[in-house]
This record gives sequence, C-alpha cells and structure tokens, in this order.
Amino acid sequence: MQLMKFILSILFIFLVGCSSSTQINDSIKSATQAQFIESRIETNPFLLTSYERIKTKERVANIYIEGDGRAWLTKKKPSLNPTPQNPMALKLASLDPNENVIYLARPCQYTKLVQKEACPQKYWTSHRFAPEVVEAMNEAIDDIKQRHHITQFNLIGFSGGGNIAALLTARRNDILSLRTVAGNLDHQIQSEIHDVTAMPHSLNAKNIADRISYIPQIHFVGATDKIVPTEVSQSYLSQMSNDSCTHRQMVPNVGHIDGWEEVWTTLLKQKPTCIH
Repeated sequence: MQLMKFILSILFIFLVGCSSSTQINDSIKSATQAQFIESRIETNPFLLTSYERIKTKERVANIYIEGDGRAWLTKKKPSLNPTPQNPMALKLASLDPNENVIYLARPCQYTKLVQKEACPQKYWTSHRFAPEVVEAMNEAIDDIKQRHHITQFNLIGFSGGGNIAALLTARRNDILSLRTVAGNLDHQIQSEIHDVTAMPHSLNAKNIADRISYIPQIHFVGATDKIVPTEVSQSYLSQMSNDSCTHRQMVPNVGHIDGWEEVWTTLLKQKPTCIH
C-alpha cells in the first residue's frame, strides 16, 4: 500500500510537471508565432531572458515585465524554480499589435538557473525587488535601447512586474508611460493582507509613487482579484500629491490571472494621458 502511494505521488508530480511544461511551451510557441525572437541579456549579476519583436528601429517600444512567477509552492515553502507556469506578461505581449514589443522575464526565470551562483532562492522570495534586481532590469533596458536604437519606452508590468516597472520609471528619463496589470504596487500591504513574511530588503513602488506622478499611467485592477486586491493599488495612489496623470481602472469579471487575455487588446487601446 505504501509503495502504491509512493508510485501515485511520483506520477502526480510527473503529470503536474508535464502540464506546467506544456503550458510554458505553448506560451513560448505563441510568442514565436507572433514573431518574437528569444534573447539572453547579461547583466550584473543575472542572465535575463527576453522575447523581442522589433520591426522599426529608432522608435518607441512597449516593454512587458513578467510577474513573480512560481515563487512559492505553499505559504511557507519556496519553489525550486521561479519560471512562471502561466507567463501572463508573455501572453499579453504576444497579443500586442504594436511594431516594437519586448517581453522581459525576471531574474532566474527561464534560464534553467545556468547562473546558479547568481540566482539564490532569495531573489524570487525575500529579495525579489531588491536594489540589485531593479538595477539588473534597468541594465537590460539599456542593452535593448542600444541594440535596437530605441528612443523611448512604454512599460507594462504584470503583478510583481508592475512594482518593478514603477521602480524603473523612477530611475529612467526615457519612459513615456506606465501601465500595470494586477500590479503589486505596495508589497508591504499585500504581505499584511495575506499574513506572509514581509520583504524589508525589497524596494516598494509606493515609496516612489509621488516622484513619478507626472508620468502618464493606468493601473488595471481585476475586480475579483484575491491575490492583489484593490487595497494595494489604493495604497500606492494615496502617496501621490498630483493625480492628474494617474488613472486606476477596475476591470469587471477579471481575477489575478483569469480574464486578462480576453480583454487586453481592448484595454491596450486606452492611452495613458495627463489631464491638464
């Protein structure tokens, strides 16, 4: 009986692994069909994965930043690999009809931990928004800018990628607009809501919100999102002394993952603007 339970447990893990791999491979196949080219970008200290479709150089590009991926298996047990099972930012990027579209994965995702010494577990748990992580993403955008002679960028971040996108906006002078999708714009309050360990070593978009209040931005919030509920974006918005450039939109019948693909092409047509 014990042997049978062991065999069944191994089979379950194998099937789940196959299902996850199939989902990831399907997403990558969709990106390839959308004419994206896979690339590796060397930064200090991470090797980052990108998918790039550049049709017109020296023009504006949309950059999609992935969420936290499979950071945790349970509330207390971290994953062994943070590559997302359902890479939502990659899916949304594949739906973007613009000429220049780039998907940027987070540190340690998709690289098969080939730089294992540079990808300790803390970088998808407690240090997922650490200064060195944000700087590595910043270096990646510099690399993209140089290789493709891109002039300016629109940043689009999903979930934790929204936090990264906001932090990058505060560091750069070539960001035209910021959009977040189910964005974790205040990880401190998000940790409190879910009663999980805080991340004191990670930077928080809430703390730089007022600095980027002049940048046109839209924050899309799923009306049924239980992972990043409305309190998170509200906390971010509360820090702004000027909200003329910032808009938060509740999207009905959409959760944290479910529903975004169906509405994204419509939402993308909304251009972030400032009201004067």
